[in-house]
Amino acid sequence: MKGITELLTCIQEISGGNYSNDIMQLTTDAYDPLIQELAESVGLMMVRIEAREFELEQANRDLQNNILATIRAVARGLSLRDPYTRGHGERVGIYCKRLARRLGWGRDDVWTVHVAGTLHDMGKIGFSDRLIQNIDTKVDDEMLSEIRQHPEWGFYMLRGLDFLGSALDYVRSHHERLDGTGYPNGLSGDDILPGARILSIADVFDAVTSTRSYQEAMDLDKAFAILRRLAGPSLDPDFVEVFISEIRENGLEDVENNFTTCAVHGSGPDESDK
Repeated sequence: MKGITELLTCIQEISGGNYSNDIMQLTTDAYDPLIQELAESVGLMMVRIEAREFELEQANRDLQNNILATIRAVARGLSLRDPYTRGHGERVGIYCKRLARRLGWGRDDVWTVHVAGTLHDMGKIGFSDRLIQNIDTKVDDEMLSEIRQHPEWGFYMLRGLDFLGSALDYVRSHHERLDGTGYPNGLSGDDILPGARILSIADVFDAVTSTRSYQEAMDLDKAFAILRRLAGPSLDPDFVEVFISEIRENGLEDVENNFTTCAVHGSGPDESDK
């Protein structure tokens, strides 16, 4: 019967997830009525499967976005304990996104480092009141031990969210340094993922350009000088120069007047879609 081979081929492709429109060619008068009827039934089934998969994908994206929104709300709650951190995560996330885009990274990779930057200090929720309330520049060994644990704490708090992918490793490694003197794991060189290197730069930059209990916000020239001094032993020197160029051209971030979101892979009003 004419068309039976083509029909079987189309069914095999559909079962493998290749939803092409080739099946519709078999519904024309050029084929036996039985082949036409079978092709129409298979085509209708394919359309329904596609619609159902789209609904499931959208529901999954909505769920992930809701989870991210909840996490970000919890992270912002840290500012109730430490007002100097207000807006820090959002700004770092945006700086990470800007540098990744400047480096030519793909959309998914930009999203991942953006999320990591926004959530990088999640582990600080575990800080003791003694550390949070300290307004002195002196930090004893016990407080230093606490500080060095926050990347690991953040990683373990988020690790059940598999959809975050490499963002988990970026959070864990954002205080590692190229010369191996960082924490929590003393990684060095290429063992530090590029996303973590981006996050380190954004974190340092926002820290020195923000007013804290122990310092006034620095101007750009001083901030750039610090980044360049840290380039090599601590920060990726190539990324530092690209970041400086990005800031010179497009300026600082003001999250108070700039709504942003870490919507899952472009779902929602993420600036990376523009």
